[in-house]
Amino acid sequence: MSHAPEDGGYRPQGIAGKLGAMFINSKLTPIVVIASILLGLFAVFMLPREEEPQIKVPMVDVFVGMPGATALEVENRATRPMEKLLWEIPGVEYLYSTSSPGGMMSVVRFKVGTDLEAALVRLNQKLQTNFDRIPPGVSTPLVKPRTIDDVPVLALTLHSATHDHLALRRLAAQLDDEIKSIPQVAETTLIGGVRRAVRVQLDPAALAARGLSATSLVPSLQAANRQLSAGSRPFANTETLLETGTFLRDAADVGQVVVGVYQDRPVYLRDVATIADSAEEPANYVLHLASEGAPEAAVTLSLAKRPGANAIDVVNTVLAKVDMLRGTLLPDDVTVTITRDYGHTAAEKSNELLLHMGIAVFGVALLILFFLGWRESLVVLLAIPSTLALTLLVFYLYGYTLNRITLFALIFSIGILVDDAIVVVENIVRHVRLPGAEKKPLMQVALEAVDEVGNPTILAT
Repeated sequence: MSHAPEDGGYRPQGIAGKLGAMFINSKLTPIVVIASILLGLFAVFMLPREEEPQIKVPMVDVFVGMPGATALEVENRATRPMEKLLWEIPGVEYLYSTSSPGGMMSVVRFKVGTDLEAALVRLNQKLQTNFDRIPPGVSTPLVKPRTIDDVPVLALTLHSATHDHLALRRLAAQLDDEIKSIPQVAETTLIGGVRRAVRVQLDPAALAARGLSATSLVPSLQAANRQLSAGSRPFANTETLLETGTFLRDAADVGQVVVGVYQDRPVYLRDVATIADSAEEPANYVLHLASEGAPEAAVTLSLAKRPGANAIDVVNTVLAKVDMLRGTLLPDDVTVTITRDYGHTAAEKSNELLLHMGIAVFGVALLILFFLGWRESLVVLLAIPSTLALTLLVFYLYGYTLNRITLFALIFSIGILVDDAIVVVENIVRHVRLPGAEKKPLMQVALEAVDEVGNPTILAT
């Protein structure tokens, strides 16, 4: 006894129909759908998350110094010749220059998608081959690239009611050294606080009485603050390196430096100057003001991540490191406040967009359930997530990140995916309800409907 095929022997003509005929009876179809969804979930958890996408728009700052020159002179002798050279570099799209008294800066922006390393090589090569054209008084150009990863992902503010700006700066510098050991951390910046400095306030009368001048003290200080290799001493199958001199460590060492001879007696620096171990002049201040109380001295440590690193993982790793250092490097009377958490905002926004994407899928499935039926709704509920899951898997394999732009694009694409699913499913329902459709196998009706609208749907997508 022979059995007629479930599709009635229908042979589709279009690409969509042939794909439908290939998978409509295949035992691999449910396995492929389940595997797609699982791989998509894997990609969601593994994809690096950040707020901004990794758009390659290389921007390079070129600094040139011209001490003593006016802005007009800098423009005519440095800025204009520099711009002519930079415009000759392939891939340059925009060029912004600023001339000021004593120097200039040019911002070179390359075309979107240009490799940063290749752009830097071309720019440096162009500048190095034209060093002979630099006019007298103009310094060698300083090149500094700028990328989206230079934006800090985390800012930690150390503040205390008992420590001053100098002590907080020292603690922040030690914390900076510890955080730098984390592989995913790139650039770190200390903002606020004051550095330690040994102040030497000369006494003009004491200098004149001993026949000394301020300029004569500089070589003596430079010679005293030096350590040189004096060879080695082999003994007992070992070799000991010998060094002469030492470095100045505190105000007492600085005060013991001999700066001259007067009446056959050495003149120490402490004899002609007042020496204090204090702090340098502050360039900026950081203060932390709570809801109640007076402002406290503070220092902010900001850090950026490496390209492609997960902002959430970087922030969590740094915060775990800070918690581990409490009680050892960080005293109990120093409070660490998170003043910028790029990882938290990236996670919050990506999770919110993923939630909205899920709500959109379930909302569409619910509408189809009301107007077409539960089977059609189930098809849409499986087709859209599996397609989006494979898209996220491709993101992961290609090294993309999960950010606002990519998630917005996925949400917009849901409209196209929903239209495709509704058009195909609705056409199948229409064919099923046509007169005489009950005499045909259901598989044949489905293939005829898919073959009818499948190719236009693919072309529209």
